[in-house]
Amino acid sequence: MATIRASCSDCGDVELTTADVHVRICDDNNAGTYSFRCPFCRMTVVKPAETRTIDLLIASGVAFSTWRLPAELSEHHAGEPINHDDLLDFHDLLQDDLRLSEIMAEFR
Repeated sequence: MATIRASCSDCGDVELTTADVHVRICDDNNAGTYSFRCPFCRMTVVKPAETRTIDLLIASGVAFSTWRLPAELSEHHAGEPINHDDLLDFHDLLQDDLRLSEIMAEFR
């Protein structure tokens, strides 16, 4: 099992094993991070990593998982973004059962 040296922002350099580190890779843009729990302060540390670092970690036996960007990022959005007043109006609407039923009926 390989020894991996990483850095905790509170504790400084720490030595880990391949079982202590986990890699995550985005399938959409190949961005990668690695994470570990610091053996001293027990905080989880997540760091961005370049492709070369990710490749070295995986080659040394570090477990990895992949993920995808949310589909909402590629949706087209028309109109103005909602604002604080819109949220207050929506909150008021949710409190009025009769008005909410009328509006919901329009979408059936």
